[in-house]
Formats: sequence, structure tokens, C-alpha cells
Amino acid sequence: MQIRKASAGEMLSLWEYDDLSKASNTAKYFYQNIESGNAVFWTMEHDGKLIGELYVFRDIPFDRDFADGKTTAYLCAFRIEKEYRGRGLGTRLMETVLADLKAAGFRRVTIGVGPEEELNVRLYHRMGFTEKIKDCHADPCAMDADMNPAPDDCFWLLAKNL
Repeated sequence: MQIRKASAGEMLSLWEYDDLSKASNTAKYFYQNIESGNAVFWTMEHDGKLIGELYVFRDIPFDRDFADGKTTAYLCAFRIEKEYRGRGLGTRLMETVLADLKAAGFRRVTIGVGPEEELNVRLYHRMGFTEKIKDCHADPCAMDADMNPAPDDCFWLLAKNL
């Protein structure tokens, strides 16, 4: 298994877009932030296949509770392919990303999770995301037609000190 930082072009490919102009507004937002250096796309590979992903946003101008660009970063779109789950690979990917953020001077990290996602809530609590900052009703990384944060039923913003 290899964990590495990947490019915005690889993100588009993973999301099954062959051209940025055809991408969803959310994909465009991720792409632009990766290209500008405000976001980092982390991948886990096995035999040349991307089996995991995790994105770090250093700054979320829409809501600084998520990320402020200096001390707090936001993690999102954390996924491990179903057939690779339960092997500690997600923990390994998360630990690598958290170590990189700490080395870069960040002191706190946030992550969003739906209250109904019991397995993810348990995983995040086990990894130290135990402070609930607030209930959120807009996703700062999912863009609507006007490139504003898309409405969401409700998810929790959790935090962990590094």
C-alpha cells in the first residue's frame, strides 16, 4: 500500500471526469483548491489502483469553524473502497494526513459526519475527533449551481487537537 499526495487531474479522473469543463461545480471547487494549494488530495494505492482518498482544506472562507488557513484544517471525502475496509487502512491514511498537518504547523483538525453514520462516528471518536463544534446545514465543500455551499439536512462538525 502506498499513501501519497495526488494531483487535481487524478482527482478528476477518479471522479470520472475527462474534462474540467464537464465537471460538477463540486468537482471544479475541489480541482481549483487543489491547484491553488489550498487543498491536498491524499490517496492510498494498491497495485496501481486508488483504493482510498482523503482531502484536506487548509482554509474554508465560507465558514472558518471548518478551517482558518492557519491553525485549523478541514478533512472531507474520506473513503476506502469497500473490499479494503476493516484492515486498518483508513486509520493508516488518516494518521499519515494528521502527521503531515501537524508538521505543517496546524494545531487542530475538523471533520464532518452525519449523525446517522454510526460506523464513521465511532471511527472518528476512536481517532480523537471527540469535540462536537456544531450541527451544520450547509456543506462548505459541496457547491450549488451558484458555487455556494450546498444545503445539507444535518451533519456534525467534529474536532481534534493535534
